[in-house]
Amino acid sequence: MSNVSRHACLSAAAVAALMASTIISARAQAPAIGEKDLGGVVSSASGPEAGVWVIAETTDLPTKFAKIVVTDDAGRYVIPDMPKAKYKVWVRGYGLVDSDKVDGEPGKSLNLTAKVAPTPAAAAKYYPGMYWYSMLNIPPKDQFPGKGTGPDGNGIPTFMKTQGAWVDTIKNSCQSCHALGSENVRSPHVKELAETVGEKEFKTSADMWMRRIASGQAMGGMNLAIARLGPDLGLKNFGDWTDRVAKGELPAEKPSRPTGIERNMVVSLWDWAEPFTYMHDAISTDKRNPTVNANGYIYGSPEDSTDDVPVLDPVNNKAWKITHPFADPKTPSSKNDPKGPSVFWGEDPIWDSHTTIHNLIMDEKARLWFSARGRPLENPDYCKSGPNALPSAKLAPIAANGRQMSFYDPKTQKFTLINTCFGTHHLYFGHDKDNTLWTSAGGPAAVAVGWLNTKVFEETGDVNKAQGWAPEIVDVPGLGKRGDYVDEKAPVDPAKQKRVIAGFYGVQPSPVDDSIWGQSMDIGFSRLEQPGYLIRFIPGSDPINTGLTELFQPPEGTFGPRGVDVDTKGVVWTALASGQMASFDRSKCKEPLKGPNTVTGKQCMEGWTLYPFAGPTFKGVEGSAEHAYYVWVDRYNTLGLGNDVPLAMTNGGESITALVGGKLVSLHVPYPAGFFTKNVDGRIDDPNAGWKGRALWTTSGTRTMFHSETGKGERPRVFKIQMRPDPLAH
Repeated sequence: MSNVSRHACLSAAAVAALMASTIISARAQAPAIGEKDLGGVVSSASGPEAGVWVIAETTDLPTKFAKIVVTDDAGRYVIPDMPKAKYKVWVRGYGLVDSDKVDGEPGKSLNLTAKVAPTPAAAAKYYPGMYWYSMLNIPPKDQFPGKGTGPDGNGIPTFMKTQGAWVDTIKNSCQSCHALGSENVRSPHVKELAETVGEKEFKTSADMWMRRIASGQAMGGMNLAIARLGPDLGLKNFGDWTDRVAKGELPAEKPSRPTGIERNMVVSLWDWAEPFTYMHDAISTDKRNPTVNANGYIYGSPEDSTDDVPVLDPVNNKAWKITHPFADPKTPSSKNDPKGPSVFWGEDPIWDSHTTIHNLIMDEKARLWFSARGRPLENPDYCKSGPNALPSAKLAPIAANGRQMSFYDPKTQKFTLINTCFGTHHLYFGHDKDNTLWTSAGGPAAVAVGWLNTKVFEETGDVNKAQGWAPEIVDVPGLGKRGDYVDEKAPVDPAKQKRVIAGFYGVQPSPVDDSIWGQSMDIGFSRLEQPGYLIRFIPGSDPINTGLTELFQPPEGTFGPRGVDVDTKGVVWTALASGQMASFDRSKCKEPLKGPNTVTGKQCMEGWTLYPFAGPTFKGVEGSAEHAYYVWVDRYNTLGLGNDVPLAMTNGGESITALVGGKLVSLHVPYPAGFFTKNVDGRIDDPNAGWKGRALWTTSGTRTMFHSETGKGERPRVFKIQMRPDPLAH
């Protein structure tokens, strides 16, 4: 190369560098803001910090409030539409430690100084929980089926047939209720726990875990989960995990900062309920028409913790509660559940719920319908077999149930208790003229599906005329109609149809036909030798006597469907414990759905499409360690990412994961650390207001709010999640 050419190249390089420097400098200038906005530039010793979160929080309003945004490529941020107040503002991000909290107010620019993490351990403190719980040792595949706990056993119960079943139990029995990898779980208060139970110290970490899961009123469920794993082996593995964390072992993988449209997220947060309240869901509108209750109140379901239903007015930033009644004074309360002393609460039985409200839904008039308990478990005689039995009971008698239904009208502020024979868990309205409310009943021994004809109920007030339920009957010979059934003891007719038990957990009426989709996650619960089902209930003209059921297993090597929703095209969505979001399109089935495979669900594998979750894996296990509690389809573009976008509640990653254009997008909420949601709801407050008129709504879903970063004083929160067109949109 000649000297002239060399000088020309150097000159060009210098010009390019200068131009790049000029562009970076221009981009790093503070963005324009309005009088209700807060904005500026985030930079550290390394320069502008892209893809980090800016958090602004205040206690000046009637309830504690915060707002979170993400910085753009040049480290700029804009927090839009902030209520007038004084805020504490700070920066959080992967590779950083929290910056100093500084004062900020709407209408003023505020540049922020981020702090680079001084050590890998300091940085890892802010990783989502699944990066930490993926360090848990999982027994290798060759240890399954389990050989029991006897002299020749391997510590794994014999009913645990596969490694997948063990993983499913970790995810669906442990992580589904707690933010398993959060700091207070991975780093237990060992000394304080020992003192709480009158011990100087624990002999082993397995002993510590045995005592730890006996704390609080959820001890029954936790002990059942550890028994499924094999109690000695399960406790040993959890003890080994926390020992390694205590010694400084860090996750093998690191999370990536938000990129692309992930940076367009805006999150608003309000405190509601009490520090001991275990929230399950929140509702803002009617799923069938998300413009219902525009700008209205948000309501919650506090499940086992209290009878007080929290309410939020997001316009005026106020929160309060209404008390759900129960009919019978003998209705049991969670206050009397067995418990051990807690590090956080001592001997106090912090939960006191008779109604155990699990789920709630809103109708077209903005009225609320709850799955709630109002009486003791024993059912009335008409729910059972006998001369006065209801029509449904003659085919499927039900001796008892743990949760019924209720109705609340915000205008009159009155509750109506609805004494159903069938148990309730989730509930969703159908699309029929009778406004039928379909419910699931939970576990594997439950009746497939129950329903309430709300039109009949409102016209007559007679729940027995309005309610019904049906057994699950699989049409093995493909007759297309039901045979005759006398009772549950003789469920066989000449056509050889078969009755099965695969209890609905999720439930969702299809918007394209009269079918009701559900999902059974029996693998980790009933010990059945199958990896869970999607269930399609076809009611027919008389659901009690004409209803038929179809079963569909997920593809080979996958397992544990949890949650179900249906898009406007009739495609069914679920999340798999094996680490995928999954869709099932029944219209793709090539072979007739009849024959022996109908009772196993091993049919129409061509209907499935899998979308693997990102994130770390357990050592020696295929598939992401990510866990999703439920799925929800945004049929009407309430979030702004498009119609029919499926969302998974990926609480292992402390996020909501959306499938947009065939790619998974992670909407991680970094504060409070351990963000944990079980389901979402989408509302359109103003269809003409662009992104500002649309949002997802959800609430904290962990049973233990006091395990979050702020400790015992942390209250459940309402989260409003919006997607603007770019990270600096006002």
